[in-house]
Amino acid sequence: MPPARPRPRTGLPRPRPRASRRGLPSARLWPYWRWRCWAGISAWSQGGIAALWLHLSHARPRPRPRPRLLPGPAEDTRGAAAPAASAAASPARAPPLGSAAAGPEPPLSRPKERTPGDARPGAVEGRSGAVPGPGPSADSRVSPAGKAQHGLKEQYRVGSLLGRGGFGSVFAATRLSDGAPVAIKRVPRNRIRHWDQLPNGTSAPLEIVLLHKVSTGFPGVAQLLEWLELPNDIIMVLERPERCQDLRHFIRARGFLSEEVARELFRQVLEAVQHCTSCGVLHRDIKPENILVDLATRQAKLIDFGCGTYLQDTAYIHFAGTPSYSPPEWTHFGWYYGKPATIWSLGILLHQMVCGEHPFRRGQTISWDHQLSLPERLSQECQDLIRRCLTMLDMDRPSLEDLLCDPWMQDIHLP
Repeated sequence: MPPARPRPRTGLPRPRPRASRRGLPSARLWPYWRWRCWAGISAWSQGGIAALWLHLSHARPRPRPRPRLLPGPAEDTRGAAAPAASAAASPARAPPLGSAAAGPEPPLSRPKERTPGDARPGAVEGRSGAVPGPGPSADSRVSPAGKAQHGLKEQYRVGSLLGRGGFGSVFAATRLSDGAPVAIKRVPRNRIRHWDQLPNGTSAPLEIVLLHKVSTGFPGVAQLLEWLELPNDIIMVLERPERCQDLRHFIRARGFLSEEVARELFRQVLEAVQHCTSCGVLHRDIKPENILVDLATRQAKLIDFGCGTYLQDTAYIHFAGTPSYSPPEWTHFGWYYGKPATIWSLGILLHQMVCGEHPFRRGQTISWDHQLSLPERLSQECQDLIRRCLTMLDMDRPSLEDLLCDPWMQDIHLP
């Protein structure tokens, strides 16, 4: 009689051995591989799409944004070449074309600006050039190549820092040969974007080329005495009155200027700007900080041509200068003409002279029908001149010749 088999315990499941993937029954193997295939295909498709997108984004160059030539909301700045959120004037919206306040129609085609050479020459051991001119600056000697920096220390005693800006630093200095006061401007080479040629064929930064064109004996522009090219810097030696002050501090020390003093200084600035335009140079950064006043003679001198360029009849589509002095057509439309934009900045300058402050508060938006508020103590002729310069439509602004012939400039009181 065979032995009896042990009866399994009721209520407890029989333990199943843990099977490997190879031992999986077909009923369970199919869902497993179906999930693996689906995950693999999904990962492959997502990776393929991402790789294709990256390939296309690198293969197709992104188009450069074109400046808006039609009215629209003010845009933010692209460095020094796009409309900036002006600290003093940033209009929020331009009127539609066809309205009375729409302003001049934008150019039908993109005007081509006259741009000097952008290629920056490689660093050299050191060279210098003397710019002929009258006064204590006329020194035609040229330091030997490679010894320019050593010659600079031997010729000048550098003093205190006069100012620092986006283009470099300016120091007070004294020429050791005759004790004449000078200003030494140091600009790092990597901040110089435009180069051109002097009449003798020498490659030089555009600022030096422009100064060479305008500072040839004219007293209203600071004379360029000498310039040096060092491995890492460009050095400019400029004339400096012994006792001088920039117009910003000159106004601040007095609160505001009387109309008589303002007329005397403003006429000199107009003559300096007219001289520059007659030489084919556009300053583009006229403001009190860039006007030097000789405290002994009240002679005004225009300085700092770092934002300057060549004057052209067509519209500019790149801006350089101080945003709070930019004209409304640039803020609204993204283009401006050189001469009307200069008149706008001169109007702000005259307002600062006689009122002691910028005409537009920080963050204020200028509407096309804005009314400029002026102190009642100003003569009617002075108020009219400021309002004419700060007209929203650039075609309605006076020319430099009109300003020089204005009754206020001639001290003529109209009935």
